[in-house]
Amino acid sequence: MYVLISYALYYFIILYVVVHFVLFFFVDADFSLLWASLLGRKPEAKLKGQVAWVTGASSGIGEELAYQLARCGSRLVLSARREDELKRVKRQCLECSNLKDEDILVLPLDLLERTTHEAKTKAVIQHFGWIDILINNGGRSQRSLFLEASVDVYQALMELNFLGTISLTKQVLPHMTQRGTGAVVTISSVLGIAGAPLATGYAASKHALQGFFNSLRTELYDHPRILISTVCPGPVQSFIAHNAFTEDLHKPVAAAGDQTHKMPTSRCASLILAGIANGVKEMWIAQQPFLAFYYAWQYAPTLAWFLTNILSKKRVQNFKAGVDADSAYFVKPKTS
Repeated sequence: MYVLISYALYYFIILYVVVHFVLFFFVDADFSLLWASLLGRKPEAKLKGQVAWVTGASSGIGEELAYQLARCGSRLVLSARREDELKRVKRQCLECSNLKDEDILVLPLDLLERTTHEAKTKAVIQHFGWIDILINNGGRSQRSLFLEASVDVYQALMELNFLGTISLTKQVLPHMTQRGTGAVVTISSVLGIAGAPLATGYAASKHALQGFFNSLRTELYDHPRILISTVCPGPVQSFIAHNAFTEDLHKPVAAAGDQTHKMPTSRCASLILAGIANGVKEMWIAQQPFLAFYYAWQYAPTLAWFLTNILSKKRVQNFKAGVDADSAYFVKPKTS
């Protein structure tokens, strides 16, 4: 009997490994998040009625999160700098859900104006009474080489992506610890784990966020009902490239490039909400071959460096040739 059980366990382990190996070529999220999305609690049941504050809600991932949260029945605080765009998103949320006007608060917010964050937080609590979920999604990307970029660009990236996020979290988290429950979800990036050319400052800000929230999570050991989660998306269809910093603070991106090869924003947002509903602490979200790089950087760094060096050279060549940086892995550089 013992031998039969041992054989059964042995074959089960082999089958488990084989299934995961085969699935790996088709999945678009790490296995913990994938299984949570397939077999875990559904966002529409878990998040219904919860108050979710989304920064960067005027476009991209933040906008799509707002729509999907609205359909889940979550009450919303929509924040970004552009109030007119936030009002547009609010109208769309009301149209696609059963929420009422008072269930969605449009709250213009500039992450750089840290002295306003306390008052903004108090405004949310005054309107809804509490905050269940803070989704730190606001920020900007970068498209420039270090040797050509001003140091002012690096200061701006850290001020916005890192310190702005930390400042808002600093105001919201004490409210959550007092209540004993809540979730702080921060949209990081694959570049919070790995490195890539043209984004040295952006990667630095995302690495800083990863280090901060990983450390913060350890400090909250006596608050087990507070989720600290970081989300690491790969390329996603959004407008983040349109608003990226270049080598100069005031120089816009020449061309944001093609978005078709990137993950649909709706899929990214649905995975994020599945992760929140199931308490996933770190989410890796990307289509192949980008997801493979997550695993390579985590488990085979020597291989990751080898592959990254090859692809980085191609990316820089394409950038200098005027080809979209985001699609550089898929487009051959122009030749004269």
